[in-house]
Amino acid sequence: MSHSEQTAVERSTAHSTFVIERTYAATPQRVFDAWANPAAKGQWFGPPQKSDYTLDFRVGGFEHFTGAGPEGALYTYDSRFMDIVPGRRIVHCYDMLRDDTCISVSLATIEIEARGAGTQLTLTEYGVYLDGHDTREQREHGTQAMVAALGDYVESTGAGL
Repeated sequence: MSHSEQTAVERSTAHSTFVIERTYAATPQRVFDAWANPAAKGQWFGPPQKSDYTLDFRVGGFEHFTGAGPEGALYTYDSRFMDIVPGRRIVHCYDMLRDDTCISVSLATIEIEARGAGTQLTLTEYGVYLDGHDTREQREHGTQAMVAALGDYVESTGAGL
């Protein structure tokens, strides 16, 4: 896109926060490990058909994947881990691109706490959605599906972390 084409594009930002809470029939360590272990996370996180998936789970480490969306666009996810408290908390910031267009930038906190015989996960995400390419509603819908997939994974007998 040339500079003149870029200036013709309507520029906007929409800021929003959402919180998702889930309780899983799994231990806090099992839930945390599903985020931290590349083989485990690759099974439940992101689109089923992804390429270039990498996870360097440490403070300052990165996570990356690309994958095709249902409409054929190529999505890229790049995340950096800002804070990790083993078994308890993960804070990361990430951006999402559709093809070559940055559609959003987010800061997310995942809190993991024992609740009875299970685990409560609280995911809080603050996002800025750019130029009308993404919305809080779309991101929250996708994140709801992601935490449901995490639950299926950690509660399954074959998860075997």
